[in-house]
Amino acid sequence: MIALALDTPSGEARSFDDAAAAQMERIVTDLGRVYQERNEALREVARAHHEALLRLSLAADMRDDDTGVHITRIGHLAEALALALGESKDAARELRLAAPMHDIGKIGVPDLVLKKPGSYTPDERQVMNQHPIIGAQILGRSRIRLFQLAAEVAMTHHERWDGSGYPLGLAGEAIPLSGRIVAVVDFFDALTMDRCYRKAFNDEVALRMLAEQRGLAFDPRVVDCMLAHAPLLIALRDAINDNPPDLFSLALPD
Repeated sequence: MIALALDTPSGEARSFDDAAAAQMERIVTDLGRVYQERNEALREVARAHHEALLRLSLAADMRDDDTGVHITRIGHLAEALALALGESKDAARELRLAAPMHDIGKIGVPDLVLKKPGSYTPDERQVMNQHPIIGAQILGRSRIRLFQLAAEVAMTHHERWDGSGYPLGLAGEAIPLSGRIVAVVDFFDALTMDRCYRKAFNDEVALRMLAEQRGLAFDPRVVDCMLAHAPLLIALRDAINDNPPDLFSLALPD
């Protein structure tokens, strides 16, 4: 065998080497194409998943807000506030995509509770307080970061800085920053929109009510940032109200 190898003409050896190299190059090219197709298929699944969840979020929101624009505002306001707090553009963009799903769990709350004017009975409060858990269950335990973030926001945006919130009773920085940001913009936006049981508060009153909850319901740093940037955030809200973008402007890009 050794003698045969030594006797092989150098031209044939080079020909074999060239063929092997060409075959390896084809294999690498094929693997690259398969990898690209796999990634595109995963992105398409994620986009379809996100659009389906946005539609469900819209259905939940329209039970409580007949315009359905609330969740669009929440996405853009959460992104703007995250940027003002110094979060990266990528992190803020992720929050814009995730935040509109914060109240998706309301789809599981009966109208007689969700639309009730006045105070809840203890039993009704218990039903209402389940919507963050329902939302996190709908969003699931995905391995995709966006849906993990959306589940985190759904579960924690009703926690309070002083630990008296629900459903987990988290306090302070144990509450994820995503939940703390969405809690603030959701509170302000909800106060300044008409509800089935009351008219909207004006911006000044809503900002004062937000300031009163600094260090109680809300992270003081997030509240201070919201108040400092209130004119810009209000202008963003008004622009969305004047020309509501399509909900699917919040969907994952192609």
